[in-house]
Amino acid sequence: MADKTFLNWPFFEDRHRVLSEALEEWCAVHLGVVDHSDTDTACRQLVAMLGESGFLTHSAVDPDGGGGLDVRSLCLIRETLARHDGLADFAFAMQGLGTGAISLFGTDAQKREWLSLTRAGRAISAFALTEPGSGSDVASNTMTSTRDGDDFVLNGEKTWISNGGIADVYTVFARTGEAPGAKGMSAFIVPAGLPGFEVVERLETIAPHPLATLRFSDCRVPASALLGAPGAGFKIAMSVLDVFRSTVAAAALGFARRALDEALARTVARKVQGAPLFDLQMVQGHIADMALDVDAAALLVYRAAWTKDSGAPRVTREAAMAKLFATDQAQQVIDKAVQLHGGDGVKSGEVVERLYREIRALRIYEGASDVQRVVIARQTMGAS
Repeated sequence: MADKTFLNWPFFEDRHRVLSEALEEWCAVHLGVVDHSDTDTACRQLVAMLGESGFLTHSAVDPDGGGGLDVRSLCLIRETLARHDGLADFAFAMQGLGTGAISLFGTDAQKREWLSLTRAGRAISAFALTEPGSGSDVASNTMTSTRDGDDFVLNGEKTWISNGGIADVYTVFARTGEAPGAKGMSAFIVPAGLPGFEVVERLETIAPHPLATLRFSDCRVPASALLGAPGAGFKIAMSVLDVFRSTVAAAALGFARRALDEALARTVARKVQGAPLFDLQMVQGHIADMALDVDAAALLVYRAAWTKDSGAPRVTREAAMAKLFATDQAQQVIDKAVQLHGGDGVKSGEVVERLYREIRALRIYEGASDVQRVVIARQTMGAS
């Protein structure tokens, strides 16, 4: 059982402790029955299960009113799910990220139409920002959206889109030309299946997730699909990432906690010259470093989440620090766990082998590690 003493930190309220306990019990009962051999089917099943259980109500705002997103809850859910099942974490996370712009900037009608479905697990969402030629340089995106009467016409490609190919609704960012660079993009709600919208490639990765390249060829959406103001797409995208970037760090923290648990169990059970492997001082040093990295990451993650929940308009610096440290150090924690497992650590099907594959992408998506360093440096300079 992972350490839960961090729930006594002053970042949390009783409702967070209740949520953590309820989700822990749910994971123990439900996640072992999901067949991961077909990734698309597994994701659909996980979204439906999380919706039926009520946990997806935390992924988006209530369309009938009742407050905003609670980032601490988002982080606790992602940490717990990641510790149990990386694909379950992915399924939950994308319901939040995919509809984040609707939660933060949608009209009442847009919220009622889509959030009631995604919060119940009856529709799957996706966030379509990345393009083949721009990656983290969002201001250089080239996909266009041209006004034509009562419609907007979308043309261009998006790639590395999570839930691409299985989503029912996409938040798509396209250049509408109000100004050059970051100020000339807008955001749109695009249902799957529209004429001119196609999935042109499914992308395979070392840790299987639904990923795809999308193409829009004279794809028409009504003017009512526009999210927020024209030209506000970059601001909308950054605001969404400002909330959900901390949750990526929380997922990395969940992976790291599981790796530490597996390493402790292994080094206690494994005997070397008649004594537990844990008795070796070098092994204890590795365990100490792993525990230190886990706690330091948790402090950064929940500082960022608490700061946002306390009313800060932006937590760009805090979220960047949390994501950079938690993902990079989780990679190191998991690597140590693999090493402590010896040959079993690289055996297909072992928990630490799966963690080793799953952690790598978190250092790239929603802002690669080196991009986070640039963000932190600029934020630090701006605060001085």
